[in-house]
Amino acid sequence: MPLDLADWQYDIGGVVIGAGTSVQVIETTGLGRPPVRDNDVDQPSMDGQFAGPDYWTGRQIQFDAAVRIPGDAAACHDMIAQLQAATDPTAVRLVGGQGLTMRIKRPGRPVKSLTVRARKLDPEYKQVIHGYVPLDLEFLAHDPTFYADADSTTEIPLGWLTGGGFAAPVTAPIYVQDGTVAADRPGWVTNSGDADTWPVIRITGPCSNVSVIHVPTGRVLALPTLTVPASRWVEIDTRPGYRTVTWDNGGNASSYLSPSSRIDLFSLPPGQSEMRWTAFDNTNTARMRLTWRDAYTAL
Repeated sequence: MPLDLADWQYDIGGVVIGAGTSVQVIETTGLGRPPVRDNDVDQPSMDGQFAGPDYWTGRQIQFDAAVRIPGDAAACHDMIAQLQAATDPTAVRLVGGQGLTMRIKRPGRPVKSLTVRARKLDPEYKQVIHGYVPLDLEFLAHDPTFYADADSTTEIPLGWLTGGGFAAPVTAPIYVQDGTVAADRPGWVTNSGDADTWPVIRITGPCSNVSVIHVPTGRVLALPTLTVPASRWVEIDTRPGYRTVTWDNGGNASSYLSPSSRIDLFSLPPGQSEMRWTAFDNTNTARMRLTWRDAYTAL
């Protein structure tokens, strides 16, 4: 359960610093526009350059802070040790793609979060006997986007009715799909932020020949040879740094994804999007669950 944060507080891997805590944050940098990785090219035999596409690089966040526990040097050491333990777990440091969560609360704004790696934790112990330890902290968010503090989730069953229902007036004969035809079911997701976000898509069986469609863009993730037994699931993780297709037991299922399926482009833009998925299922019990976090360009 995430810790409650007050204004001007920061949760770093489960340790809260900032206003009202023993760690005073004096200055924070790196929370504005991320650095740019440009692709500008000098124009041959001419003045100037050709402007190539600009991409964000990782967001470098630095804290100028100080531990203030007057007259208690031991408590200062304990606080530094607590921060070091939170920022140095081997489950993050030694595993590619993993990070720890940094949560930020600013006045009048909801809590926003980033996934970061610790790059620096440098205390200065010269005045620790007085209960004062200046502290430099530095983190790198490989994905510079800010995200909502909580997941949003929707579950879409696989319907059998063609087109989602009947249109009046109804005339005989009425055709209903059976288990030999790929059924489709529309659903809606809403990204309440102002930047693209990346969903985690879980398909729970029984079903086969699965396709997931983002209707506004027409982008499709197709798994034509996939068969998911009952009570098992396959998860498509489109998030930057992950982008995997895995079974419920951790096994790799990326080979089922068709060559034309671009997992790196399957984002949810700001606002409401219609989602559809198709599959063969003669039990009408298969489900698709989408999980995402609203994404923001700024705090």
